[in-house]
Amino acid sequence: MRSPLVYPRAVLRPRSLGLSFALVLAVVAACSGDAPSPPLASGPCIPPPRPGGASVTLAPALGDVKFSAPVDLVEGPGRRFYVVEQRGIVKVVSPNGGDPTIALDVSEQIVSGGEAGLLGLAFDPKFSENGFVYVYFTANAEGKPGVVFQDVVARITSSDGGATFDPSTLKTLLAVDDPFANHNGGHIAFGPDGMLYVGMGDGGSGGDPHGNGQNKDVLLGKLLRIDPHGGDPYGIPPTNPFAAGGGRPEIYAYGLRNPWKFSFDRLTGDLWLADVGQNKYEEINRIVLGGNYGWNIREGKHCFEARTCPTDGFIDPVAEYPRSEGISVTGGYVYRGSKVPALAGRFVYGDFGTGNIWSVDGFGETKGTLLTPSNLKISSFGQDSDGEVYVVDYASGTVKQLIAAGDDTSAPASVAGERLAETGCVDPRYPTRAPTRAIAYSVNSPLWSDGAQKDRWLFVPEGKKIGVKPDGDFDVPPGSVAVKTFTVAGKKVETRLFVRYDDGSWAGYSYEWTDDQSDALLLAEGKTKELPGGGTWTFPSRSECFACHTPSAGFTLGLEARQLNRDERGNVLDRFAAVLETPIAKEAFPPLAAADTAGASSEERARGYLHANCSMCHRQGSGAGAATLDLRIDRSLLDTRTCNVAPQAGDLGVVDSKLVVPGDPGRSTLALRMRAPDDDRMPPLATRVVDEAGASVVEAWIRELSGCP
Repeated sequence: MRSPLVYPRAVLRPRSLGLSFALVLAVVAACSGDAPSPPLASGPCIPPPRPGGASVTLAPALGDVKFSAPVDLVEGPGRRFYVVEQRGIVKVVSPNGGDPTIALDVSEQIVSGGEAGLLGLAFDPKFSENGFVYVYFTANAEGKPGVVFQDVVARITSSDGGATFDPSTLKTLLAVDDPFANHNGGHIAFGPDGMLYVGMGDGGSGGDPHGNGQNKDVLLGKLLRIDPHGGDPYGIPPTNPFAAGGGRPEIYAYGLRNPWKFSFDRLTGDLWLADVGQNKYEEINRIVLGGNYGWNIREGKHCFEARTCPTDGFIDPVAEYPRSEGISVTGGYVYRGSKVPALAGRFVYGDFGTGNIWSVDGFGETKGTLLTPSNLKISSFGQDSDGEVYVVDYASGTVKQLIAAGDDTSAPASVAGERLAETGCVDPRYPTRAPTRAIAYSVNSPLWSDGAQKDRWLFVPEGKKIGVKPDGDFDVPPGSVAVKTFTVAGKKVETRLFVRYDDGSWAGYSYEWTDDQSDALLLAEGKTKELPGGGTWTFPSRSECFACHTPSAGFTLGLEARQLNRDERGNVLDRFAAVLETPIAKEAFPPLAAADTAGASSEERARGYLHANCSMCHRQGSGAGAATLDLRIDRSLLDTRTCNVAPQAGDLGVVDSKLVVPGDPGRSTLALRMRAPDDDRMPPLATRVVDEAGASVVEAWIRELSGCP
């Protein structure tokens, strides 16, 4: 057991103004202090122990080599690993690492970005004889009206045992027109039957507007099975459900939204598939020949849009989880290795948004068991010939291996934390004031949290320093704790702790204040609560914290130079001077404008608001659909990829809508989503009230735009 964290005394503890931008979707990081008064608690802040990790941990694999936006990992000949980079490159590396070499570069032949790119790789079962390798990528649609690009399955040949693949031998087997830029599927794998299986998304947008999932006459929204050796360009397995008619003969199963990774149990041959949900449920399916998995009539086991819907003829998922636990499922493998005996025969899967990794047995269990909250952007899993399972991190570009956990020494020594007063992170006598050892701060452009007042502060361990990234984001050291307390109508409602543990991992915790305001109690999961004065408050789950506290955003969100460069009894940035690794040149990071900043232009206020409230997800490096637009303040309008760009997540029923239509906020989904109800709202989490000031300033900015660059 290690000693408690010790924190230095703050340089300043002035009063905070309250409102914060912070962590996204009202999920977490920091708080602000109040004016000094009587002496406050000066002991260390000791958060709850690190969650999860009881059965497994992740160890660096492949020499901890870094790849660029990896989306697939395949063991190939000679037990070498092939890493598929979304930009169109396949690299090969030995299990022990070393410098990877390029096996294939088709970056000039594909379309990449968002959910598009080089997405899948599979070796022919007879590779040693024919040298065939198969790839899945998105390609230019060559000006086809109503088609964004094509989803392509192609064969390519290696003449040197897999060291390289010859691009000149590329032969297209299948090309499917894609009407939208998202939901591209992309995974391919050979089954025990020697057939090639292909995962196809539903064509994109939101809600499957063309009804492709249930349309047996199209290939979108399906799992396909073809025989690449049985004809030119391929043959149809005679047992496919529609081989003799009634639908496209390539179809093996249907009713899928966006299958993101599937695999075969190497012992039983069972086919497991993860299907990404719309906005409520992520699902794990065991696929059978001819099975209908319900989309877009159902999402998981539930009716998608209608109050009631048919149930006959649909196959329920083996397991599902709601948005409170994750936002984009990534399928894995049935564990057949020896490093984690407790996982034998269990299907391992994860979530791209939260980094959670679960397992499920598929024989009666309907809910996965959390193995570890990894904080990774899990774009893929991999499995070697020994049955061991690997995890691919899209954000860092590294690969990890699942191993049994030893004694967990990453958590603070104390297991206290059920009551906020036990942590030392807040003094219940003066709960809106930063304790002596904390640094109070406020921000320029606060995150909208239904009008709540927020107080924030940060604990930094004694002797540790905060790094500052080139874009001004703070990189707080392990052992740091960010605190934020929310007050509504004069009553404290919630305090959140966002913790970086000694192993570098993060966790978020919500505490609910008691009715008598004497203390706050730790919540095990998310909840909603009716407030005494009217209105509803949403407490985020621990997983929901990472829907927006992403690696690409640096996890903490309010702690950046542009947010802290503000005057409040002196410059707030100066309060951090003693704990920064290097001084900050304030002139390099102009203050963000808030929606109500006097004297700022509509553009400055709107762009500041979007940076604070949206860019944590909508930025390059976030992956998936969120990365197709970039709302950071330092992007030009052109580089935001919003102006006259078609929306990916649905048009909200507005004809000819775009993300931003210059001069017309009524056709701009970026603005429309700020006022949309329920599931269509952005941000989508922990807010029930439209931010009138924020929505109005974004509308005003769009109205003033005269055109696109």
